[in-house]
This record gives sequence, C-alpha cells and structure tokens, in this order.
Amino acid sequence: MAAVETLENAAPGYASHPGYRIDLVPCSKRLRATLAGATLFDTECAVVVCETRHIALYYVPRVDVDMTLLAKTDHSTYCPFKGDASYYTIASGGEQAENATWSYESPFDEFAELGGWLGFYWDKLDHWFEEDEEVFIHARDPFVRCDILNSGRKVEIIAGGETIASTSRARFLFETGHQPRYYIPREDVAAETLMPSELRTGCPYKGTAHYHHIKAGGAVIEDAVWYYPEPLDEVARIGDYLCFYPEKVDAILVDGKKV
Repeated sequence: MAAVETLENAAPGYASHPGYRIDLVPCSKRLRATLAGATLFDTECAVVVCETRHIALYYVPRVDVDMTLLAKTDHSTYCPFKGDASYYTIASGGEQAENATWSYESPFDEFAELGGWLGFYWDKLDHWFEEDEEVFIHARDPFVRCDILNSGRKVEIIAGGETIASTSRARFLFETGHQPRYYIPREDVAAETLMPSELRTGCPYKGTAHYHHIKAGGAVIEDAVWYYPEPLDEVARIGDYLCFYPEKVDAILVDGKKV
C-alpha cells in the first residue's frame, strides 16, 4: 500500500511552534475495534499520532475500515497544524456513535501522509484490541515508559497530623511526563486508617485502579489512596501496593524531605 509506505518513511515528527510537536509513529501491532458486535476495522498498518497536550491516537488507513458502517455528517473542526477535519457517524446493530470518527481529506502539506486516514474517538467504540489483548482508556503512547525501582529510602505519609505509613521497602514508579510515585507495601500502612471506596479509574499502562478513603485526625479524606489489585503484566511489581495523592495528605516524606 503506497500510503503505508509513505508513513513508514515519514519524518519522525513535526513542530510548527516551539514546544509543540506532533509525531507520526508507525504501529506494527494488529489493531481492531468493534461497535455493537461489528468490527469497524482490522489493520496491521495503523499509525500512532502523538501530539503535545493530547492523548495518543490511532489513525487507520481507509482501506482497512468497513466504510459501509460510516455516514458522513456536516460536522467539521479545524486544527491549525493538520487542517480541516470531516466527521462520520457510525451505525451498527441498531446503535449509533455520532461523529465518532474523523478524517483530514486535504491535510496541510506537513501531514499529507494522513490524507483520508481515519481517527476514532476511543470512548465511542465498545472494544479495542492490540493483537488478541483488549486495551483500555486510550492508545499507548510509544514515548511513555514506566520504570519501577525498589528503594531502601525511608518513605513516610503524614495525614491528619498523624504518620499513617512508614517504610523502607517502597517501590518508586517513574512514568514519562509525571512526577515520581511512591508505592508502599500494604502491611506498612496503618490498616485502621483505610476505608473502602467504590471509585475505579483506568490507566492504559497500569490497569484498573481501586481506591481507599483515609480516616485520620478525626476527618475522612476521600479517595486519597489508590492501588492496582490486578495490574498489567508490565507493572506487576506494584500489585496491591498503595500510593497516596500528595495533594490530599499533609506530606509525603522521602528521607525526611517533603516531595
């Protein structure tokens, strides 16, 4: 396919303004997505578009999309870097996802390679698969990595004026674009301060997070602690370790220094 060859040979990125960058990264994974049981596309030629201040997005060549499920709408948007986007509604199995996919039919020269390719809103489709594994939340940015390191440095958590956790067995997680996180073994946290929470959130790199409230100093601090009871394989070492929001507790101390 000529379009795929063009993308594979494209420059790794483009910056129109200082500090703003868009990268087109060819993806060799088999990528599929479904709505109401119908497969919208099945491709081995997707590209990941990584754009400053945006989540990573997959774009799919039109030839690998079931265009019989798409109907063009009057909706359009403008991107100062890529051009005018046209939108399509997806209809499948009695369900409709309005303006769920878009295409730059005549993009600016810098992104001519994307001409006619289709991007999809992740949360408007039912399921996404990379190879045979379902993936969640959004596309995984190829420039993001998570390093998990054992540390003997002393980590303490202060909440409600009390020290509710103290350990020299923390695991530090360094994730691209985020501040370090300090995951603490559950047994090194005062169990009586933890209360169950129904909150669940998802991370495409780590999995589904569960939460605890904290009861300390006569007050309840809601959803201040998260943990991954069943993390993805790549980050299995933080499984059931507890991590605290620094903005919800009095202090997180590492070797006595507030972080």
